[in-house]
Amino acid sequence: MASVDQSVVPKERALQTWLLQGLQTDRKEIEHGPHKKHSWWQVMCLTGVDYFSTLGYQPGIAALAAGALSPVATLLLVVLTLFGALPVYRRVAEESPNGQGSIAMLEKLARQWWGKLFVLALLGFAATDFVITMTLSAADATAHILENPFVPDALHGQRVLVTLVLLAMLGGVFLMGFSEAIGIAVLLVGVYLVLNGVVVVVSLIHVLETPDLVVNWQNGLTTTYTSPLLMVGLSLLVMPKLALGLSGFETGVAVMPVVKGDLQKRIKGTKRLLTSAAIVMSVFLIFSSFATTVLIPHEEFEEGGKASGRALAYLAHGFLGDWFGTLYDISTIAILWFAGASAMAGLINLVPRYLPRYGMAPDWTRAVRPLVLVFSVIGFAITIIFDADVDAQGGAYATGVLVLILSAAVAVTLSARRRGQRAATVAFGVISAVFAYTLVDNVIERPDGVKIASFFIVTTIATSLISRATRSTELRVTEVHLDPLAERFVNEACGEIHLIANEPNARDQAEYHEKRREQWLNHRLRSQEPIMFVEVTVVDASEFETELRVQGEERYGHRILKFESPTVPNALAGLLLYLRDRTGEVPHIYFHWTEGNPVAAMLRYLLFGGGDVPPLTREVLRKAEPDLERRPHVHVG
Repeated sequence: MASVDQSVVPKERALQTWLLQGLQTDRKEIEHGPHKKHSWWQVMCLTGVDYFSTLGYQPGIAALAAGALSPVATLLLVVLTLFGALPVYRRVAEESPNGQGSIAMLEKLARQWWGKLFVLALLGFAATDFVITMTLSAADATAHILENPFVPDALHGQRVLVTLVLLAMLGGVFLMGFSEAIGIAVLLVGVYLVLNGVVVVVSLIHVLETPDLVVNWQNGLTTTYTSPLLMVGLSLLVMPKLALGLSGFETGVAVMPVVKGDLQKRIKGTKRLLTSAAIVMSVFLIFSSFATTVLIPHEEFEEGGKASGRALAYLAHGFLGDWFGTLYDISTIAILWFAGASAMAGLINLVPRYLPRYGMAPDWTRAVRPLVLVFSVIGFAITIIFDADVDAQGGAYATGVLVLILSAAVAVTLSARRRGQRAATVAFGVISAVFAYTLVDNVIERPDGVKIASFFIVTTIATSLISRATRSTELRVTEVHLDPLAERFVNEACGEIHLIANEPNARDQAEYHEKRREQWLNHRLRSQEPIMFVEVTVVDASEFETELRVQGEERYGHRILKFESPTVPNALAGLLLYLRDRTGEVPHIYFHWTEGNPVAAMLRYLLFGGGDVPPLTREVLRKAEPDLERRPHVHVG
């Protein structure tokens, strides 16, 4: 017989311990978030690597979409940001402070399985937004790298390989720890904003020194467009193409548990985070759009032009020299690479709050490192499928961003309506309509975004339901609480407990008498035995874990333990194990066989919590208690 290397086992355990370090199993612990918290401005930098990095390409997108109207369209985008998205997400932060965002607010609108499917669809859009943020930003960073003249010729044509390396490095940072990611984000954002500030100020000074440029731009506007109202109208039509400038808000509320302080301080800090980021970004967007439109010839923005996708870098090289321009390029590449950090942070904070709670993901998804590995692999696959093409992923990115912002606007509108706040309801309703228009226009313009998002939604729902089915026979009972009468029934049983499972129907004397007679015929269960009936009512079969609150009741001389649960077999198994641990004696439960097709019975169990209860109860007990001598006895006749 071959011997087993005993050193392998400790190594495997060490790897497992490292991967599952920080595993959050308690719901309160999940809502509390990571043990180490950070100041709001540090967390702002983590979310800002995505939000602020759009400065690298947003002015160019605006120039291509609106031409000379770029500053006007950008100004409208800023108005929508400050008076639309910002108020919406400040309210989301107040009403959903545990990192669940607007999805948690909308979850309450639909119950049962419809609510779960609705949430899974929104999570599919969130996954689209966050994952594409990682892959698109890494691909854009790769494009900047390969365009640099100092890069070796051997790397040209290897954009997929370079993007995969960048994604692997990003995952490696998160595998080291969350604090390391925030530290890197603070450094990158600080340097990037300073460099952008220098470029924008120098560019504006150049504009002031050459007023003819502004005059020519104004003349071009008045010649092309007959009135300011027409300029605003056309700018509104092209504004949806600038939607990438709205990214970052959903991530800002998703990472709320990382903000230092108690609940109220967390909410206050997150509001500061959102407001500060929006104001900083708005200032940069307005001035950078104006400077690039006035100073850069339009043909340079087009594909193949020197300012294509890098308008501010074009100005940096032109006005501050190649040394400063190269420094700016390095900073842009670094922040674009790390822009996926905010998306990764959003994913690892969002997923543990839903899928494990729904029973639609393994428990290891409550730990950070396994999630990082999973999302890194998904990022690798998307990069290979789309050949690291930025344009091919842009539609899906914008679609995911706009769906999440629209869902947040609808959520706060409904919240204001429930609270009787008429003015707020009207204001948020108008904001919702604007975002709905923006989303529809974007979908018409880039239908590929919906196709990619649909793939994420279908994949999320399919894998979630498969996971739910495979985990259906887990114990799923977290705690058991007995009311005073139920406590008395258990104490007076003196450890020897016999439960008769009864499906509550009429609950009259004849029902209980017939049930006792049936058990005597099937099991010769004598009247001297300390018998109690147990009744389970299924309230919401879509829930997974539950606390049992057992009520005692005396009815027609019979003692009854009754409670509510998402499923019957799992709840009965949880109660039996609780009674065993409490009394020190192995309890007994008695059933009669269920008639019908076993496949149909299994589907009834998965969807409605019932089904063929006796064998399923026994299976849950078998998994939960491997020791036959300590396993509660299941009798079926």
